[in-house]
Amino acid sequence: MNRNYKILHLRVNAQQGVSLTIVLILLLIMTLLGIASMRGALMQERMAANQFDRSLGFQAAEAALRDAEARLLPNPPAFPSIAACNDGLCAKPVAGTTDRWIQSPAWRTVAASGTTPATRYIIEDMGRTIIPNPLTIGLIGDPTPPPEYRVFRITAESFGAGRARVLLQSNYSTP
Repeated sequence: MNRNYKILHLRVNAQQGVSLTIVLILLLIMTLLGIASMRGALMQERMAANQFDRSLGFQAAEAALRDAEARLLPNPPAFPSIAACNDGLCAKPVAGTTDRWIQSPAWRTVAASGTTPATRYIIEDMGRTIIPNPLTIGLIGDPTPPPEYRVFRITAESFGAGRARVLLQSNYSTP
């Protein structure tokens, strides 16, 4: 009986520290997995915040477009006669020149409130054009001439330091 005890004692001494090493390796692997999942969650949170900011900027720029359209509704205001801009109103653009929204003309700023980013817009007078009625195109003997419309190009921008920059354009016509 004494002899068996010594054999058992030797086996126990030979295994000391192996389980500690295995547990430490598993702990290291679990830590690395935790860090990787935290990085992924942080990246997804940043992407969601950027998407929210861009959506907020898009809505603010769209509100500026609607504000510019409302300015044109009853009767369009007087536009500058030369290729210049004044209070967001710009004369017909000259071909071959830099686009006005790039060269920073006299934008009209829309008041920002709370978390809404700053917005501004310009309205360019694009002149008059005839827009035919698609239902009467090709009809022989149509007595009504197509109406003439005055066309405007509205450019709205939402911007801010550290915010998403959104630029929207629309064409607006009035009879």
